[in-house]
Amino acid sequence: MAALNEHAGSIKARDRIAIVDFTAPSSEARLHFLDVVNGNASRLLVAHGSGSDPDHTGYLKRFSNMVGSNASSEGAFIADDYYVGKHGRSQRLVGLDPTNSNARERALVIHSAWYADDAMIASHGMLGRSQGCFAVGENKLDDVFAFLGQGRMIYAARA
Repeated sequence: MAALNEHAGSIKARDRIAIVDFTAPSSEARLHFLDVVNGNASRLLVAHGSGSDPDHTGYLKRFSNMVGSNASSEGAFIADDYYVGKHGRSQRLVGLDPTNSNARERALVIHSAWYADDAMIASHGMLGRSQGCFAVGENKLDDVFAFLGQGRMIYAARA
């Protein structure tokens, strides 16, 4: 909530936010959706970047804002425009903090991926890794897009 207030001038839609708790392993539903108005919450699986977990343990070890790091970045993001790219339907993100200011240049986006599907937990005990993007299961992307829309905040951190 502090980040939502800190970036109030940049965040148009303040009724719903997404919070990624990178303290949790990729085997847990750690992408939390919070309806700030009525208090409803839900959550789902989300991958982290390979540069954040070089040994592929399922736990995020570090963040990076560096181009080419393939790591997840921390801080507040705005969900921006939609496009179709290498991973199909995707949504661009704009970093609002010094810790994620290169999000656009790094092409950090929300997209779906086979390696973020629920079935990966049963077969591998963890999700695969992205190149720093917020990758969700292939059958979950519509839910993410419907909840966030454009102009809402995603906050990623590790406690």
